[in-house]
Amino acid sequence: MAPGLPVTLLSAPGAALFAGCLWWREVVAAARAAHPGTEATDILDCADASGMAMGALRSGVCRLVLWPDAPGWDAVAVIAARQGGFVLPRAPAALDLAQRNAIRGLHVWLRDSGPGGA
Repeated sequence: MAPGLPVTLLSAPGAALFAGCLWWREVVAAARAAHPGTEATDILDCADASGMAMGALRSGVCRLVLWPDAPGWDAVAVIAARQGGFVLPRAPAALDLAQRNAIRGLHVWLRDSGPGGA
């Protein structure tokens, strides 16, 4: 987030199931506090756990990944939209900076993923 470019913070796959929505909310809050001038969208991956998605919505986390065959997907999506968020049926493409040497590909990723990119 340091360069100040708009960024999407995407949790690990299924992170809501093993870390919870409150953990995610605090990670995002810490990142925003450290870089207040950077526009950041956060997305919590709930895998197929509709209950965790509902818990996330109750805690104020309203941008989610929830598999399309999860029970109650439509209801979760309606509630997220009412809160100004959204529910995606799959995680968007992402560059995992935790992978070895990922930082070397950052400039290519930003070039190819930006407006007019891949």
